[in-house]
Amino acid sequence: MTNKITTVLFDLDGTLIDTNELIISTYLHTLEKYYPSKYKREDVLPFMGPTLQEAFSTVDPDRVEEMILEYRTFNLANHDALVKEFEGAVETVQTLFEKGYKLAIVTTKRHDTALKGLRLMNLDRYFEVVVALDHVTKVKPDPEPLFHALEQLKSTPEESLMVGDNYHDILAGKNAGTLTAGVAWSIKGREYIAKYEPDYILDHMTDLLKILGE
Repeated sequence: MTNKITTVLFDLDGTLIDTNELIISTYLHTLEKYYPSKYKREDVLPFMGPTLQEAFSTVDPDRVEEMILEYRTFNLANHDALVKEFEGAVETVQTLFEKGYKLAIVTTKRHDTALKGLRLMNLDRYFEVVVALDHVTKVKPDPEPLFHALEQLKSTPEESLMVGDNYHDILAGKNAGTLTAGVAWSIKGREYIAKYEPDYILDHMTDLLKILGE
């Protein structure tokens, strides 16, 4: 490697694996149960990225745990049928792994669910470090999850790049002092991610290899 980036931290949902339909369907299923005919597809897009706790707190603070349980039950039951890969994601991660980059997942999902998605897409072999919701006290955009990953990888923020599809990812990277890359295939659109001024915007996952000089 001839560049200064040695470490790449990836968000999972909406960045490496396409869980968009799964998440939207699960939110709509859950909200339909409690509030029939009230929520439409566009209403749940703002829930993409935050934790379930944060999302459902804005709906009904008194029923958060109940709705999370309903969400997780449906989500797990439909996971493998609805999750897809983003074009070029697996090949890009494999290339980085083979070239000796240190790689980690930093997600707001629970660890068991994150591993389910990684295994389904055959990505689990490339990620020794997975920092999930149950490993931290604060979630992105707080830098704690990124610091937790970097500590395990024995890397510094200065040599690291955070890649994600949501503002939480970009701000977490900025707060931790890493470089940042937003993905243009964010369900919220290229302009949305550009507003948060990441250092790079990826139009295709293979763009990451060009940025890193590979």
